[in-house]
Amino acid sequence: MKSIDIKGTARTETGKKAARNIRKTGAVPCNLYGEAKGENGLPVAKSFTVTQDELRKLVYTPDIYSVNLTIDGQECKAIMKELQFHPVTDQLLHVDFYEITETKPIIMEVPIKLNGLAEGVKAGGKLAAGVRKLKVRAVYTAIPEKLDIDVTHLGLGKTIKVSELSYEGLELVTSPSVVVCQVKMTRSAMSAAAKAK
Repeated sequence: MKSIDIKGTARTETGKKAARNIRKTGAVPCNLYGEAKGENGLPVAKSFTVTQDELRKLVYTPDIYSVNLTIDGQECKAIMKELQFHPVTDQLLHVDFYEITETKPIIMEVPIKLNGLAEGVKAGGKLAAGVRKLKVRAVYTAIPEKLDIDVTHLGLGKTIKVSELSYEGLELVTSPSVVVCQVKMTRSAMSAAAKAK
């Protein structure tokens, strides 16, 4: 997995009014959740801000990254956990980060990449992906940038489900019954099959 550097500034004021003021300056309110726990045993969030420009390279990309996060000189490793966008303007409103270590497994969505020319496509079918990403659990150092899936053996009308996939060092968290990809019958494939009978 690639890594990216992001610098943030700690913030003391929280709440809706403070968040609105932060956004007016072109920054985005963020929280970092990690190992720190409060008196009630729940995770304590560290509040900070990051500029829109800093976040753009992390948010608007199909790639996944680990983040080298620096908040007022303090460094840690993190991943982007959750994003909030404005429902109308699509402006980035808030980002949650999650602190990561080399020993603690995390759950992350990883893009899939379909490789090869499927047999069913050669026969006139059309390859369609059912999902773009799969959820995996592993330590962050074991998580790849993408999950390669070989589709060369996939015939007409056939599917690949999550239950048929496995990757070394990764646990697939997405439901085993989810269809990852399939070769759909097309009109030309149906007429060719009918002629062959």
